[in-house]
Amino acid sequence: MKIFTVLIASAIFFSAYANGAPGQEDSEGWKTVFLDEFDTFDTDNWRDQILWVNGEDQCYVKDGKYNTREVSDGTLKLRVIDLGEKQPCDNLDKTGKKHHDTQYVSGRISSKNRKEFARGRWTARLKVENSGQNGMFPAWWLLGAYNNEPPVEEPDETVCWPMTGSGEIDIFEHHSDGGPNHYAARSIKNEGACGKGDWQALMLVREAKLDEYHEYSVEWAGKDIIFRLDGVEIYRNDGIADELAEPMFAILNFAKINNAAMTQNWEMEVDWVKYETRQ
Repeated sequence: MKIFTVLIASAIFFSAYANGAPGQEDSEGWKTVFLDEFDTFDTDNWRDQILWVNGEDQCYVKDGKYNTREVSDGTLKLRVIDLGEKQPCDNLDKTGKKHHDTQYVSGRISSKNRKEFARGRWTARLKVENSGQNGMFPAWWLLGAYNNEPPVEEPDETVCWPMTGSGEIDIFEHHSDGGPNHYAARSIKNEGACGKGDWQALMLVREAKLDEYHEYSVEWAGKDIIFRLDGVEIYRNDGIADELAEPMFAILNFAKINNAAMTQNWEMEVDWVKYETRQ
């Protein structure tokens, strides 16, 4: 079973985040528990996650194959690569159905069974070049640690999405349908059955210059969940924090949501990821 501490933030505030080392407390009383500045790809923190969801057209591949995942110069790059011709894909959906052949491959990493925390605050500093291209779907998000999607390695990983224990929070999600320089932040509203989640009820769509680095955060504050852009509160899901109190793991991925032709390879660059608790 996963061992975790539930921490409740009781104050609402505005601050600029510093890259505090693990164990370091900032002036607002937040303590950095986990920080990855991507000097290397640390397998104690991250793993490739291979599955087929949302009818995506790309195939997730492991170990940075085809240059889909690279750590260099202190940043993580996740890319969608056009191979030029269709190839078999071994990704499976939740029912065991095999992905169709595709010429597009990409990277998806998660901290599942590596770094999982309840409540607190998660932040990533990232950018996406040339946003708004048809099919783009990069994301930075959290999923409940009792989720039953692969890899299943512990006996408590039995909960279907988005039931309690398998809840979802999207901190940054850029969907090309809305054009360039915007992203969505949301909690998924649990509608009480496997596969039944409301994507719209608790969502904000916001403009931002995606080709510039920004810090995208979510934090638990009492009964509420707060979304921040560069430290400033931009959105709040009132009264939902206790419904998403399970430990959660982080996911970074770049998907391709349709079969439109690509004119160039796509990239999301991540400077760092951090998790903090309120003291």
